[in-house]
Amino acid sequence: MQPIIMNVVAVLAFASAAVALFFFSVTRGALLMRVFSANTAGASSHIYPLYSNMRLIRLVDHQPIISAILLFQYDRLVDRIVSGLEQADLSGKTVLITSCAFGDVIPRVVKAALDSGAEQVLVSDIVDNELINARRKLREFEDRIEYLEEDATAMRLGDGVVDVNIVFFLMHELPHHLKEPAMREASRVVAPRGTLYLAEFHRPDSPLLRLCSWAYFKVFEPYGLALWDTHDPLDWLQVAGGWDCERYTCCHGNFQVISATRP
Repeated sequence: MQPIIMNVVAVLAFASAAVALFFFSVTRGALLMRVFSANTAGASSHIYPLYSNMRLIRLVDHQPIISAILLFQYDRLVDRIVSGLEQADLSGKTVLITSCAFGDVIPRVVKAALDSGAEQVLVSDIVDNELINARRKLREFEDRIEYLEEDATAMRLGDGVVDVNIVFFLMHELPHHLKEPAMREASRVVAPRGTLYLAEFHRPDSPLLRLCSWAYFKVFEPYGLALWDTHDPLDWLQVAGGWDCERYTCCHGNFQVISATRP
């Protein structure tokens, strides 16, 4: 029995190492390679191949994988946003999803918004392949959705043109100098009495989980740790003023959903 257990452990360890190597290659590793590349400029130069290459998108964008990456808190975070949409009266209003996200968050958010009376849903992303992938998930809502190829840090939408803006796990992927422009744009497009939903990582309460999260960010997400302190989205909104904010956390504080409403 002992050799069998050892073999199982060895297989699991090898599989975990292979998965970690794959994700490092298409996340932090890709960023490091770009440092030595002549092609390092451009608005999308910070984007991982995982989020731009269609083959990689199709390979990874499966609910069990995405749920595991978020420590199986994905549904809880999406539920928080969906519940807010379901309780709102969105009759004749416009909802924006800023930046596509993996998993079922987009179809769930779109359905909740339309069920609450929204007239239109806008889905925006700087990567065309992300919009193509989102369109694949939203075929049943096709006539109610407009897809926009937009840079979240410099949007072409006018001031206050949407009533709800949903930003799901974007900020941790942005270089630090782009985080503030993205927050400014995310808030600028929201109309008076509109709501901004922002889901992200958060500084864990547990020292052990904090250490694990710190190691994860250092290896895979080099821009994420700033959300713990210098680039806390809630701090930014409170300093900017003009928002009534609420922060919900889960998984010992490891994740957060901020809901901010213009009075």
